[in-house]
Amino acid sequence: MDGSLHPVVPRWNTERSFLTGRFYQETKPKSQLGGSKGISSESFSYQGPENPIGYYTASVQELLVIDDLLHALVGIEGRYISMKRMRGKEYHITYHIDPTMDLALQELTKRMLPLCEHYFIISQFVESRSHFKYGLVNHAFAAALRSLLIDYQTLVAQLEHQFRLGKLSIQGLWFFCQPMMASMQALTIVLQKASINNYMGSAILNLLQSQAMAMAGDNAVRSLLEKMTQCASSAYLCILERWVYEGVIDDPYGEFFIAENRSLQKESLTQDYSAKYWEERYSLKDPIPIFLTNVAGTILTTGKYLNVMRECGHVVQVPISEKVKLTNFGSNHQYLECINSAYEFASGELLNLIKQKYDLMGKLRSMKHYFLLDQGDFLVHFMDIARDELAKKPDTISVEKLQSLLDLALRTTVAASDPCHEDLTCCVERTSLLNRLGTLQDLEEGMKNLRACVATVEISKTAFDNNDHSAPVSITGVETFSLNYKVKWPLSLVISRKALTKYQLIFRLLFHCKHVNRQLCGAWQTHQGVRMLNTFGTAISRSAVLCRSMIKFINSLLHYLTFEVLEPNWHVMHNRLESAKSIDEVMEFHDFFLKKCLKECLLLLPQVLRKMETLKSICLQYASSVQWLLPSLYITVDANESSFGRGKSKLRRSKSKRLASKSSAESMSFAETVIKFEKEFNEELQSLGPILSNSSQAEPYLTHLAQWILGIGNDS
Repeated sequence: MDGSLHPVVPRWNTERSFLTGRFYQETKPKSQLGGSKGISSESFSYQGPENPIGYYTASVQELLVIDDLLHALVGIEGRYISMKRMRGKEYHITYHIDPTMDLALQELTKRMLPLCEHYFIISQFVESRSHFKYGLVNHAFAAALRSLLIDYQTLVAQLEHQFRLGKLSIQGLWFFCQPMMASMQALTIVLQKASINNYMGSAILNLLQSQAMAMAGDNAVRSLLEKMTQCASSAYLCILERWVYEGVIDDPYGEFFIAENRSLQKESLTQDYSAKYWEERYSLKDPIPIFLTNVAGTILTTGKYLNVMRECGHVVQVPISEKVKLTNFGSNHQYLECINSAYEFASGELLNLIKQKYDLMGKLRSMKHYFLLDQGDFLVHFMDIARDELAKKPDTISVEKLQSLLDLALRTTVAASDPCHEDLTCCVERTSLLNRLGTLQDLEEGMKNLRACVATVEISKTAFDNNDHSAPVSITGVETFSLNYKVKWPLSLVISRKALTKYQLIFRLLFHCKHVNRQLCGAWQTHQGVRMLNTFGTAISRSAVLCRSMIKFINSLLHYLTFEVLEPNWHVMHNRLESAKSIDEVMEFHDFFLKKCLKECLLLLPQVLRKMETLKSICLQYASSVQWLLPSLYITVDANESSFGRGKSKLRRSKSKRLASKSSAESMSFAETVIKFEKEFNEELQSLGPILSNSSQAEPYLTHLAQWILGIGNDS
């Protein structure tokens, strides 16, 4: 953790030797070997006696050695046992024995010197890891070690008392020291690893727990390490308790395994398509304590749920009793029951809050009415009154005017009874549906191929003859019009910008299909205007057959999209949401619904979608040509029939011949136009049949659409 974020220990706390607890080790002058290269040492020894220990008898040597060992056991040098620390290695010291010492005494002394080294290392660790920057877990661990050292020092004091009474021999000293050797050695191993790797937080707990499991054959050592783990984890469990019971991260030293990214705000859910608020605002980070690995996801989710409720202003706290406090993680796994209980409570509270207070299902039903055209009467009215505005290019459309027309359509239709209709707004995109799909990188299937298809479809829109009768086709408001919806927190967790964009893609497809259907119906009404004429076998009758085939195609497509894709999938999602047990399940079911609808609505099948867009483009151009050419042709023919019916003067007969000649030329042009569109439509339709048939083997939902399309092709 950055040093600027935690208190700093004053320099005098370390510079004044009598405040460190090790003044008795540091009052001797340092060695002058500091300038030498390589591994140097600092000697803490003072000038020893003139006589080496070998000068004395064995019995006197034993007394001198015991006295030195009692000092060395608490980190103080003796007269004949010197202590040297390796420069650059904070926790590495060595002891040197006077070589003139009796060999038997040397052997016993060497057996006890590792215990002296262990004490020194532990005391150094306690002193250094008590500083603020090492975190709460290290503080708790150091406090537990300090308590252990107090017991150790008490034992040394008792041994010294026995020595003063003349009741302690060197064999007796070894007897009392021997039981502590394994425990102190195990702790030293842990501390050296922790110091070298600068472990904090979860890493310390994992190190202690793994070392305890490695010492399964030694009950005393294992029990000591488990006790140290319990003590060190107490501070960690306090952080955990606040998170799972209040949804608050109280982690001043960054030790907790859940990280908070404060730069991510909940407002991004309604603004950014790729917002990662729910996934990344709170996330797991390594290392995770071993005893919490299996429930880490549950812990993360519990706190996130409580956090959402707190940000909604809904104050909630998991009820706590004395029995469910997270004070330790014993072998009875009670802490797991506490965590699971907290999760169930938080999950249920948040789900009830979103479903009841914020009416999630009502919002989704409202979106279904508008985006999935569940109640399309408002759309019919809107398309009638906004026809002129939608015919413009996207850059020239007035969004404010469209919004006022949309509001008018909503207020004058059954949509006015929807309490959420005021949340509906309109917008105009700048690109076509295919281009928009190509920009959404997360739509998994076929997006790379889809971008290649965009250019092909755009070319196909202008691939027809540039004759005088063909109306140019370009992108207009009809192709770029879309709806928007105002969603507030916490419903934005479910109806995020990403989810709303997927609704918009489906709406744009349905809206354009509705527009194509209306244009073809207009062309069909134009054909009905010439029914009183004898058009059997003419281009007009051929055009009527083509128009009927196109209407059947677009109606089949709309029927498939609405009744065989959207409606069944909606009911499945609705039933799942009713039985959902957490907000994560709600988001999962809703995302699955949208993903499945996108796929089954052909928006993720680029080859099929390209064919459909080409067919719709042909239908629109045909409808435009028919509504332009057929009325003028009908007026000319009607004038001819009126002239021939009268037949009273040469002047009238001459005029009728000119009209008939004109009608014949226009009829030939109209026939050529109809034949061209018929050829284009049938070719695209026939090429679509095999694609659907082949795709339906891997995508069974295309079977019904394939049957409809193949039926139209056979009729044609």
